[in-house]
Amino acid sequence: MAKATLEQWRMFKAVVDHGGFAGASAAVHKSQSTVHHAVQKLEVALQIKLLEVKGRKAFLTDSGKLILRRAEFLIEEASKIESVANTLSEGVESTLKIAVDEVFPHPILYQALARTSELYPLLKIDLIESVLTGANELLNNAVVDLAISSIPIYGISCNQLCDIEFVAVAHPNHPLHQRTETLSFRDLKLYRQIVVRDSGTQTSHDEGWLGADMRWTVSHLRNSIDMVSQNLGYAWLPRTQVSHLIEEEKLKVLNLEQGTTRALKLYLMCNDTDRLGPAAQEFKEQLINLSLD
Repeated sequence: MAKATLEQWRMFKAVVDHGGFAGASAAVHKSQSTVHHAVQKLEVALQIKLLEVKGRKAFLTDSGKLILRRAEFLIEEASKIESVANTLSEGVESTLKIAVDEVFPHPILYQALARTSELYPLLKIDLIESVLTGANELLNNAVVDLAISSIPIYGISCNQLCDIEFVAVAHPNHPLHQRTETLSFRDLKLYRQIVVRDSGTQTSHDEGWLGADMRWTVSHLRNSIDMVSQNLGYAWLPRTQVSHLIEEEKLKVLNLEQGTTRALKLYLMCNDTDRLGPAAQEFKEQLINLSLD
């Protein structure tokens, strides 16, 4: 029995996808006679009828439906093999490791990752969430290729991304909201503050006002948001991540007499831009452009 070729399978699938030989011809950039001949050779090789032509339309036979499911798997696997070969020939890195401060806006990060993956579909992403110096430490120890952090490292590639606005918030029923006068730092000191721990192990960096005598320290920003939402304390939280809770009146901004908000700059850093692979370069460019929009 003559062997079927991958090109013949692709032409067969094109006829099905486009409803006939004319549409398939345009899709695969071959003449209609070439496409028709390829399908005929398949049918001869398999000794079954794959298509029935009615007018200008081509319809799958019952056997054709079964064969198509198998053929689609074969075509998909072949495409993956070709992608792997292209990736290897271009010298594209297989994995991109990124440390990201938890306060960085997730929609921007996910969009940059998605756009990069469209160009490099086989790229594996290793995303490590960090707080304060955690990302810096991972970059210094060569654990990650890129780091998004609020603490710039001088002497290496460092691009400013965006400013994150923090607001002091508490549950609407928190005692601090019962006061009619504006709140001083002395007033805040009397109540529990929820603080997110620096994820760095070699150094510890404090950010924001931390003067409360009563403090609960957590490892992740989401824990802080949950605790404040359950009226367990107040916290400084990024507005981008709590604005919906404020709108839903699940959180309320504290009426401070000064310093009602504070801004935190975020930076994208790498040890050596020239040593980044093409996928990392693409992600870096996407992230910078999206942050500037």
